[in-house]
Amino acid sequence: MLPNLMRIASRSSVYSLLCGLLIAVAPHGLAQSYQGKQLVRPELLADTNAIVPGKPFMVGLLLRMAPGWHTYWKFSGDAGLPTEMKWKLPPGWKIGDIQWPIPLKTIDPGDIETYGYENEVLLMQEITPPSKLDDSSAKLSTEANWLVCEKICIPGSATLQLDLPVASTSQPANTDVFARYRRLVPQNLPRRDVARADWSRVGSDLRLKITSETLAKYPAVDFFPLPEQETIVGHPAVQSRNNNEIVFRIPLESAPKDLSSMAGLVVFAQQPNGDDRASWQITSAPAVSATRPAPAQGILTFLLFGFLGGLILNLMPCVLPVISLKIFGFVQQAGQSRQKILRSGIAFTIGIFAWFIALAILLIALKGAGHDVTWGGFQFTNPYFVLVLSVIVLVFALNLFGVFEVSLPQSVTRNLLSTSERKDLLGSFFQGVFATVLATPCTAPFLGTALGFAFTQSAAIILAMFIAIAAGMSAPYLLLSAQPAWLRFLPRPGPWMLHVKQFMGFLLLATLLFLLYVLGAQRGLEGAIWASCFLLVISVACWMKGAFVLPTAPVLKRIVVLVLMLLFVIGSGVYFIGDKFRSAKIASADSQIRGDWQPFTPERLQTELEQGRTVFVDFTAAWCLTCKFNEASVLEARDVRDAFQRHGIVKLKADWTNGDPVITKLLQQFGRPGVPLYVLYPAKNEEPIVFPEVLTKSMVLDKLETVARRVASNRAASR
Repeated sequence: MLPNLMRIASRSSVYSLLCGLLIAVAPHGLAQSYQGKQLVRPELLADTNAIVPGKPFMVGLLLRMAPGWHTYWKFSGDAGLPTEMKWKLPPGWKIGDIQWPIPLKTIDPGDIETYGYENEVLLMQEITPPSKLDDSSAKLSTEANWLVCEKICIPGSATLQLDLPVASTSQPANTDVFARYRRLVPQNLPRRDVARADWSRVGSDLRLKITSETLAKYPAVDFFPLPEQETIVGHPAVQSRNNNEIVFRIPLESAPKDLSSMAGLVVFAQQPNGDDRASWQITSAPAVSATRPAPAQGILTFLLFGFLGGLILNLMPCVLPVISLKIFGFVQQAGQSRQKILRSGIAFTIGIFAWFIALAILLIALKGAGHDVTWGGFQFTNPYFVLVLSVIVLVFALNLFGVFEVSLPQSVTRNLLSTSERKDLLGSFFQGVFATVLATPCTAPFLGTALGFAFTQSAAIILAMFIAIAAGMSAPYLLLSAQPAWLRFLPRPGPWMLHVKQFMGFLLLATLLFLLYVLGAQRGLEGAIWASCFLLVISVACWMKGAFVLPTAPVLKRIVVLVLMLLFVIGSGVYFIGDKFRSAKIASADSQIRGDWQPFTPERLQTELEQGRTVFVDFTAAWCLTCKFNEASVLEARDVRDAFQRHGIVKLKADWTNGDPVITKLLQQFGRPGVPLYVLYPAKNEEPIVFPEVLTKSMVLDKLETVARRVASNRAASR
């Protein structure tokens, strides 16, 4: 008997089990070896040899970086992420904030300014134990996460533990390293007769005037900002020095209108980044408004863009396999009652809304925690998310081929899904969820603009934007369900549906090939091979389910086969994913570049512009299907390539496949939540030209011709 296709997604128990197993074997810490070299050696230290009940003591995370590599301060600047620590302390223990040493300021080519640490850093925190301790020793544990960068950036993590005895007295420990970094901890601003700070707001800039005889003695003076999350700052600089007065200019790229001051450090030394550097800590009063409000008319316009972008998502290649399943379901429903068809369409719509709302809540939480939020990137830059999605797609495909069927337990069927219609509704719901998961690597027209605006606004506007996108994506199916008379244009159900169902399984296998290509781009050929081995094991497990775990089989036989399946999947997951896939080298972005494209770096961009060349930058990712479409149909077209070569335009490719934080920062500066992004830099001091998400050959050719004529005219005038 042919299975009802509308039940495919409702068979979520097996899919959830497989996904859970995959997540269970995924590593809890990120591997951080590069070219056979350990980049960071973490260690947890204490300034005491024993814990005295009720007596505070200091602990410190010591990070030793490989030469040339660096980690970041709590405000990393134009790129990077700060180090984080999550402590697990016994009940009654208290821990203070991280005492960040004064960082180093670096300015890389391309005007990328960051704050961080080279060679070594100790991040100290004060711990206060309870006044009464019954145990003879205490175990203190923390999970540390950091980002270490050189020419590329690699995240790292470690779970560290400190075992100390409990005693009535204690002696100092690790005195040299703690003393060295205590000296680098910023001091409070001195009293007003020693140093006075005065703030003013001039247009889109803040001005900080420091009046101090002490500060005037140092030739190298700087201000390191500590902006609130809703504030984006430019690069602070000394505007003027006059006797005992030093004025800093802090440009504001985005800030509340009532912002009148900013926390930060006034850093001074005999030379920039000198070993003798010291600092005073500047505090600021919080702004009244946490988010710059947008006009109501502008919000409605961007919500309309979000609705249109969601509508166009249905035409993107990411979701076509699942959309075809839904259309096939409409074929099956031809001739059924209007109410049943409408309920199925509503269930599919609820699935779309459920995923988008959950995604919005997650992004709001990440933004509130200080993380950068993007569309698609924060999922698809994670190879383990791509691997989980690959497992789900494979299991769906095998089900369509008839390799296995999932029959829910009789108790579940009787209590929760007492009718066939409820199974169909649950299937429609999960189809809606699956369609939106596959849609996240796509950026449709209007969608990038709408999300770029929403991510700079309040949580309510972010949620409203995702609801608008969900409404746009679900509108065609809800409309078709509400007007079942239109279904008469679809063919009648018949034996041909078995062949169509199997053909759709091949469409899902095509999606799986794309996901394996993404894994190869993220983890190299070796990583893709080990992931394929694990997928082969998943296929065998599904075959075992279909061949031996049947409703008519004895209970003992079904239990034995299920246990063997479980051991088979877990064992292979530990070996192929937890060991081999995890240790596979992260693929270099340079290896993905073909033709006359060059790898993007801020230094390369700055060098080309300083030499008077026009530069075109393609911000792309291996998992971005919109990017691949633009590259194949426009950027790699013969006439477009000839135009690039004829006008001498340098082509740089910024690969965001693994979520490069430098590229993330640039995307945010252009107001884009993710890739694709195409930017044409005509010259060093001219405004860059930003293209829309979907390119056409005429659009690109027109811009190249216009820019080439303008550059030629400027050169002629300069002579």
